[in-house]
Amino acid sequence: MKVYTKTGDQGSTALFGGTRVPKYHLRIESYGTVDELNSYIGLIRDQDMNEHYKNVLIDVQDKLFTVGAILATDPEKAILKNGKERLNIPKITEEEVELLENEIDAMEADLPPMTHFVLPGGHTTVSYCHIARCVCRRAERLATELNHAEPTDVMVIKYLNRLSDYLFVLARKLSFDLKADEVKWIPKKL
Repeated sequence: MKVYTKTGDQGSTALFGGTRVPKYHLRIESYGTVDELNSYIGLIRDQDMNEHYKNVLIDVQDKLFTVGAILATDPEKAILKNGKERLNIPKITEEEVELLENEIDAMEADLPPMTHFVLPGGHTTVSYCHIARCVCRRAERLATELNHAEPTDVMVIKYLNRLSDYLFVLARKLSFDLKADEVKWIPKKL
């Protein structure tokens, strides 16, 4: 399989199923942002941290490829003429969302309760988590907008929502583990 096809040289690209759309299409923005998120997750995973977190992040990266494939599929061509789904991959399920929730609960059990918003930063690894969280929120907003325009799998939106929560708590847990300062945001008085 060649990396370059030259078919996008005029500013369009093909969705899974063959439909061609402009490269600025909302569907392309959605799965492109998921791809960006996946790259940031890889950057987090490359940091020095607990092996368990790395394994969870590998699982997340796998699920993000699934999310990207779902978003890259033209909904009108998602079902083949023989009635089978075009995508021959597992879907995002409630179990994957629950896995993130269980990971969040386990990390929060070790953390002091939040009393204020926290400023991103304190350690490079923590900052990468916050960047990934923000990209995840953007991916969620784009997927939500896409779902409004063209129906998509609602589990994609739910997974992205929970993943951003996971990344926030992972940032807090890594701050705790690394003994990094977690700076509270306390608005200045007028």
